[in-house]
Amino acid sequence: MKGPYDDLLNLPHHVSRNHPPMDRLRRAAQFAPFAALTGHEDAVREAARLTEQRAELSEEEQEKLNHRLRLAVESGGVWSFTWFVPDTKKAGGAYVTRTGVIRHLDAACGVAELTDRTRIPLSELIAIQETDRV
Repeated sequence: MKGPYDDLLNLPHHVSRNHPPMDRLRRAAQFAPFAALTGHEDAVREAARLTEQRAELSEEEQEKLNHRLRLAVESGGVWSFTWFVPDTKKAGGAYVTRTGVIRHLDAACGVAELTDRTRIPLSELIAIQETDRV
């Protein structure tokens, strides 16, 4: 078979008279910043990130939680609070646990504030445990 470029196949490789040949490392560096799919790695990482689903409390569990909340406010002791934080980018979220003393309970806004200024939304509160910590 004869092709239109057969006369070029056997020619020696061109060597410039003005520029020395570039080593492989420097030549490869020219193409390093190129990313064909900008943001693709971030999208894959985000899709792989796991979130938890919010647990729904029964009426009885909610009553127990309210009772423990009253105890935490009245006692002024150190308690461990766990609540759900919804994810801003996808369905679900994560559970956060903080240990501290309730500084202020704002029932109208539905927020409990700890002495370290952590604000806990009461609607997302899932568990309260008394701790031995002082």
